[in-house]
Amino acid sequence: MAATWRLVDTGVRRAAENFALNRAILEARKQGAVPSTLRFLQFRPSALLGYHQSAEQELDLEFCSRNGVDIQRRITGGGAIYMDEGQFGWELYLTRADVGSGDMVAIARRICEAVARGISALGVAARFRPRNDIEVEGRKISGTGGAFDGDALLYQGTTLVRFDVERMIRVLRIPTQKIADKAIADARERVTSLADLLGTAPEPAMVKAAIRDALAQEFGVRFEPGELSAVEQGLFAEALREIDTPEWIHMVTRPRSDQPLLEAAHKFAGGLLRATVAYDLPGQRIRQVWFTGDIFVNPRRTIADLEAALHDAPLEDLGARIEQFFAGRKADMLGLQPGDFAAVVREALASTGGVAP
Repeated sequence: MAATWRLVDTGVRRAAENFALNRAILEARKQGAVPSTLRFLQFRPSALLGYHQSAEQELDLEFCSRNGVDIQRRITGGGAIYMDEGQFGWELYLTRADVGSGDMVAIARRICEAVARGISALGVAARFRPRNDIEVEGRKISGTGGAFDGDALLYQGTTLVRFDVERMIRVLRIPTQKIADKAIADARERVTSLADLLGTAPEPAMVKAAIRDALAQEFGVRFEPGELSAVEQGLFAEALREIDTPEWIHMVTRPRSDQPLLEAAHKFAGGLLRATVAYDLPGQRIRQVWFTGDIFVNPRRTIADLEAALHDAPLEDLGARIEQFFAGRKADMLGLQPGDFAAVVREALASTGGVAP
């Protein structure tokens, strides 16, 4: 007889409540107070900072305030992201015995391949893309990640039913309208949603059922709908008291001057190439770079993928990351060379006084 795991749908909630529930359910599973659980969740419009990030540096705070976008800090690292009702999260609270391994690479593959089969049942060709993404036709539709806390495992992901890319970009601190327009175009090259693929947004219940069924088949279990336990409710209240506060949200506060936006343009044999760089001065890291100019690059998404590869890169890794990026793909750039991208970034950073052009 198949084992029974619990299914909990906590609906649309504020970000603080969703994060407090993360803590509560994981701790309860760690204690053995609740069974292995699949949770579905959604967010009210929210800008979610990584644990180490500063809202002043990462977000357009005025836009968020004007448009009712909550700001919250995650308990994990990574970059700032935007969530709303058009996306929903799925989370597995398991044990090492459930997955039969402590190898997170193997766990990610197993879970993502199962979820990809569930998404594919809706009429699209989804597949796992290492390390931990699910894509359709080369564009990301689900990002995932997981971690152990003792013997308990939290593995979580998001699935894009609808994708408001303009709003997502507006929430982030983008230097100019021109760069914002480019960021929107780049996002559309790299990310997709079920609504885009199917021509209409499927009912969330259909998507959740498809993912539930795929996970049930993968692990040989059946899901029984349930509620949060008294233990979880108590842990939730305790966690919420800590994180639903301005002190938690603004725990890291850094001035914008520590992350200047720098620009340079240079005429190379392949055309005029411009770089706009968000640079972390204290950490000597390239937080984000945008490349524009009078250049030709094919496939079109090559530049967007390069920008993603340079996200949060230590300065000393700049040249090596660019070389590694182009070594793994074919790109027609009509005379533009991989080294030209590093050169124009260094030219932009030279204005800080600590980087040679």
